[in-house]
Amino acid sequence: MSQKDIERLLVESGAFLEGHFKLTSGKHSKYYVEKIKLIQKPEDVVKIGKAFAAKCAQLDFDVVVSPALGAIVLGYEVAKQMGKRFVFTQRKEGKMTIRSGFDLQPHERVLIIEDITTTGGSVFEVIDCLKERNVDIVGVSLVVDRSGGTIDFGVPGFPLLTLKIEAYEPEKCPLCAKNIPITKPGSSGK
Repeated sequence: MSQKDIERLLVESGAFLEGHFKLTSGKHSKYYVEKIKLIQKPEDVVKIGKAFAAKCAQLDFDVVVSPALGAIVLGYEVAKQMGKRFVFTQRKEGKMTIRSGFDLQPHERVLIIEDITTTGGSVFEVIDCLKERNVDIVGVSLVVDRSGGTIDFGVPGFPLLTLKIEAYEPEKCPLCAKNIPITKPGSSGK
C-alpha cells in the first residue's frame, strides 16, 4: 500500500478527525487519528498488516513487540503474516514493561510495531524496556508518524504514512485561544 492508500484507508474508516484534541503527549492538535476506527474492522487490520509486512520484509527479526493497547492487534497481525512471535508491553505502576508470561531472551532481534506517534513517547518507553532486556531492536514501524519524520528513535524507522501535523503546547495553542472546545479521545494509560 502506498502512503496515499494508507491515508485513504484512514479517511474512509473515519479515523482521521478534525477539531481540537488533547493528545496522549499532552499537546493539542487540530487533527487526530483515531486508531480504534481503523482496527475495528478486521479486513482493515489485515490490509495494514500486509502494508507493514511489505515495508519490513527486508528486516531480519525474531519477535514483533507492540505497546498496549491500540497497537496490540496491529503487531499481532504483522507477526501472524510474517511468521514471527508476538509480545506486547504495558505500563505497570507508570513504567513500560513486558507483559508477564511472555518470553523475550537477550539478543533476540525485535521489530517494534506502533500505531500513531506524535512525539514518540510510548515508543521511547518500549525501547527503554527492551534495552533492559538486552535485545537487539532492528527497527520501528508505525501506521502514522505525525511528526513529519523528525523523531529519531536511534534505530531505523519504517512509517507507513508520514504527516506533518502541528501539535501545540497547551499554553501556545491557537485553538485554545479561540475558545474551541477540546476533546481527549482514546487513552494510553499515561
